[in-house]
Amino acid sequence: MERVIELEIGGMTCAACANRIEKKLNRIDGVSATVNYATEKARATVPAALSAADLIAVVEKTGYTAAEPQPLEAAKPEASRDTLRDRLILSAVLSVPVIVLAMVPAWQFDYWQWLSLTLAAPVVAYGGWPFHRSAVVNLRHGAATMDTLVSMGTLAAFGWSVWALFLGDAGMPGMVHPFSLTAREGDAIYLEAAAGVTTFLLAGRYLEARAKRHAGDALRALLSLGAKNVTILENGAEREIPATDLRVNTLFLVRPGEKVATDGEVVEGSSALDVSLLTGESVPVEVRPGDQVTGATINAGGRLVVRATRVGADTQLAQMARLVEEAQNGKAAVQRLADRISGVFVPVVIALAVGTLGYWTGTGQGVTAAFTAAVAVLIIACPCALGLATPTALLVGTGRGAQMGILIRGVEALESTRRVDTIVLDKTGTVTTGRMSVTSVVSASGDSEHEDEVLRLAGAVETASEHPIGRAIAEAARARGPLPAITDFQATAGVGVRGKVEGFDVAVAAGAPGQAQDAQTWVEVTRDGDTVGWIALADTVRPSSAGAVARLKRLGLEPMLVTGDSRAVADAVAAEVGITRVEAGVLPAGKVDVVKQLQSQGRSVAMVGDGVNDAAALAQADLGLAMGAGTDVAIQASDLTLVRGDLTAAVDAVRLSRRTLGIIRGNLFWAFAYNVAGLPLAAAGLLNPMIAGAAMAFSSVFVVLNSLRLRGFGPDNQTA
Repeated sequence: MERVIELEIGGMTCAACANRIEKKLNRIDGVSATVNYATEKARATVPAALSAADLIAVVEKTGYTAAEPQPLEAAKPEASRDTLRDRLILSAVLSVPVIVLAMVPAWQFDYWQWLSLTLAAPVVAYGGWPFHRSAVVNLRHGAATMDTLVSMGTLAAFGWSVWALFLGDAGMPGMVHPFSLTAREGDAIYLEAAAGVTTFLLAGRYLEARAKRHAGDALRALLSLGAKNVTILENGAEREIPATDLRVNTLFLVRPGEKVATDGEVVEGSSALDVSLLTGESVPVEVRPGDQVTGATINAGGRLVVRATRVGADTQLAQMARLVEEAQNGKAAVQRLADRISGVFVPVVIALAVGTLGYWTGTGQGVTAAFTAAVAVLIIACPCALGLATPTALLVGTGRGAQMGILIRGVEALESTRRVDTIVLDKTGTVTTGRMSVTSVVSASGDSEHEDEVLRLAGAVETASEHPIGRAIAEAARARGPLPAITDFQATAGVGVRGKVEGFDVAVAAGAPGQAQDAQTWVEVTRDGDTVGWIALADTVRPSSAGAVARLKRLGLEPMLVTGDSRAVADAVAAEVGITRVEAGVLPAGKVDVVKQLQSQGRSVAMVGDGVNDAAALAQADLGLAMGAGTDVAIQASDLTLVRGDLTAAVDAVRLSRRTLGIIRGNLFWAFAYNVAGLPLAAAGLLNPMIAGAAMAFSSVFVVLNSLRLRGFGPDNQTA
């Protein structure tokens, strides 16, 4: 039996680090692991015999730290980032005069080079210590990473400068910078490159750390939504306890303005719940006894008594967080290629730097030119941007999706949205509300004044019924006034209900007047055997469905309605929302056949559904979208979960998925383009090492900042 183990990884400084750890873990028999540089986490599927301690031992032998993760909502300590900031500030203060003196000959005074050495030494030693330490640790394990390149480049530049100052001519008065036309070979010093590169890279790493932190803000905000304390009812008395101590079937209070502590069922009271923080839906949801409520929503109205049905890791909020975290560990196919490249990148770059040094020296261009080009090659070649391209975009995109009530299972789902051209929509609960409601009342006498009496009698009988039609009639009747009591209630499956109301024998059963429309469900109401009227009911179309269908079409998707209902009902609903392709009377197994048939025609199919009968079709589809108000089995079978339970969420889900995938591809393109363009320039001697360091730092920051643009993604508010 297999299980999943997650670890928090420490000490990674680039994608090559993550690649090394991933390879080491995957060499263990039966282990399938992925390591995410952006989230600093490893996720491994392991045999039951292996423990987290076994994986931690392997990671530590590789030269990194590992630990089992803290609770999701716990914030990571900021100590490492604060230390990085301190190193950056000190390095920047000391580096500026070194760079200015080197670049502005008019400001150079006698022995200025010795002042530069004094200022640059702490920058290279203290500021660059994280790079040097990581390079040594990896060297002990026979590995090379980006830090190896940085350490080699800065130490080479600093070491050459020290040699030139103490043993060459660079320490003499009147020394000019090596890039000056009057410079001699023995005058060459690179203190501004050593200090500048270190400072630029520290700045890049600090900005990267900050940006990565912001990339996870959406998930942390989601996790912080839960209530901290809750008032429970025990033997009629109220007592406050931590929300984490709640147990299933415990009764708890939700006062106006308070958060619902956990998922549950309303036992007493009615109110409106603000669900916007959890689903992105701004319209309050009305709840009354028997309705389900979700933890972290806010009570905007009256006092509620709720019975807990799910607690802890089983709640919808916890499941959302888990799905988001799992999604953030995914890798696009093109990212896997980038990982393979970054795994061999560092040794190749070192070889290229040595080759560059040999080439320029052998062609008689001088040691200064050869050394400058070799150092620039070492500095410019950083695979960090490649490693950050996918995870940072996923981190931001999935987090933003969670804020909007869209849960993306992983990068595979993003890749599927690009190919999808057909979207199959279930009717009940997807295009329609999934709840029957009274649409019209007809009096047998033809007098509209008697319609209220028809509904009052039927509603009284149906108050004792559990059938969806009965509940809809009772709800509509209550809205018009109080209902009389009922006695001698009887229900006959497939026929109807009857009972005594105000001394009359009242029955409600299937039946329709002559002018009935086939697209509605009709019931006949009788009193002492005489027909008093008829009531029509329908599963009403969601107000937003027509607009959502129009927007799906604009995204290039052809909508198709598939339902088990009759052809008349299906056609009526399809016509109302603007769908032309309809399959009616389809059994659950038939929905799978419909998806398979479309796929056999070369179509890439998305399926939107919410019920158990949709689960198989959701799994069969190239992209499954489950309405979050639906069943757990449907949600588990899907690639995207729409917590809002509204078809407009499907529009936003497709848009967000495509946008996130576009950002990932853009990140990878620029990361590859940066290295493809930078390395030849450096090897050709056309790149100053300091500029190479700034460019390398900027490439990683650019990838993260580009990903952060997803934080501004919003709903499609276009009109139909």
